[in-house]
Amino acid sequence: MMKNWIGISLGDATGVGPEVALKAVAAEAAADDTRYLLIGDENYAHNLARRLQLNLPLKKFSDYSDTGKVFTVNPLAIPLPENLPAGAPLAAHAAIAALHDGGQRCLRGELDALITAPVNKKSIVDAGHKFIGQTEFLSELASAKRTAMMLLGTDERGRWLRVALATVHISIKSVPEKLTAEKVFLAVELAVQACHDLGLARAKIAVCGLNPHAGEGGEFGDEEIKIISPMIQAMQKLGFDVTGPLSGDTVFHYALQGDFDAVVAMYHDQGLAPLKAVAFDTGVNWTLGLPFIRTSPDHGTAYDIAGKGIANPGSMIAAIRLAKQLARNKK
Repeated sequence: MMKNWIGISLGDATGVGPEVALKAVAAEAAADDTRYLLIGDENYAHNLARRLQLNLPLKKFSDYSDTGKVFTVNPLAIPLPENLPAGAPLAAHAAIAALHDGGQRCLRGELDALITAPVNKKSIVDAGHKFIGQTEFLSELASAKRTAMMLLGTDERGRWLRVALATVHISIKSVPEKLTAEKVFLAVELAVQACHDLGLARAKIAVCGLNPHAGEGGEFGDEEIKIISPMIQAMQKLGFDVTGPLSGDTVFHYALQGDFDAVVAMYHDQGLAPLKAVAFDTGVNWTLGLPFIRTSPDHGTAYDIAGKGIANPGSMIAAIRLAKQLARNKK
């Protein structure tokens, strides 16, 4: 693997992704000897850096022996036109090309990690791509069958909340039929591994119930009785430090207090709502189970503020720092 190279796919050029990426790299570049490869439209990145008045010496990438700190590479032969409207198909095509290029570089061992700037799923689908999300795209690219999404961040007092998801991008009505013991097991297993990868002293995992009050003994549903509880008991017998099912309306409070190192939520909003309530500007999306490190900021393209220079790079900075931490620990 090349030493100290981090890739950042710039995402949707008509959103805030390139802006937060450039701001974050400008803030982090002097922290250590990490070198950054910005994957996306080179002209756009250079022009944006000038408009933002960032002291960021961007160089066109040729190979990994180049001298310098921050490089740009465009996977497409043709640059994007200027002043594209929000969600333009050309921007969607470019975002997919950058994501694919970054993933391939990681699979070839050329990068220590990949950070992915936000994309817009609807724009990508409207442009003709089959696309569920960046997590699913990279999982398929890497032929990784056992992956899960973890969101993590700190509140204003520096307390961590880490949330792994048993199900991700599906409708609420389909969660009960899609939720399986195997998915709960996988989310817990990968959450435990994540704690080890982070260098934590323990890996104490709380598992949410699916229904209010964890089902109230079957009064509000039987998924806890039939699926979640048996799997937790089986994992306890295997030596996992796992507790549950616990009520989703209280477990995140106790996790924030430090009683648990991570929480496994049963569906997307059950886990992400409390995470974003306490760590909106520092939340990071980490894909567990990939053969390489992938993190991303926990926000979208924010078309409404794109191009105004006011996007907060906090989440992207956190994503870069987490990727560097994981790469150091791995080495």
